[in-house]
Amino acid sequence: QVQLVESGGGLVQTGGSLRLSCAASGRSSGFWAMAWFRQAPGKEREFVAAFFRSSGSTSYSDSVKGRFAISRDSAKNTVYLQMNSLKPEDTANYSCAAATGPIRNWNGPYTYWGQGTQVTVSS
Repeated sequence: QVQLVESGGGLVQTGGSLRLSCAASGRSSGFWAMAWFRQAPGKEREFVAAFFRSSGSTSYSDSVKGRFAISRDSAKNTVYLQMNSLKPEDTANYSCAAATGPIRNWNGPYTYWGQGTQVTVSS
């Protein structure tokens, strides 16, 4: 049984930075990919970033490319999302997801999801 718990959300001004963390507990080794998604009220869930274990490669949505960075600490079973140059449109609930089987792209499928952490960017 695996659980993902996000932390690090909060209120930040435009241009500021935050680092989100997603800690995995239980039998969490062997994940094929870890990803971050976000969802704002009244909007669909949006892909943000993904990390692929086998290649060590990353993938980002165009809206965050160059500003956000995903990374993973295997020893701590934790994935991070460093967010810089934040904009009001980045305001959303951010969730972590993990894939336990091979996936061909960021669409997944993902087996586990965290509860989410709120990020609010003020002008």
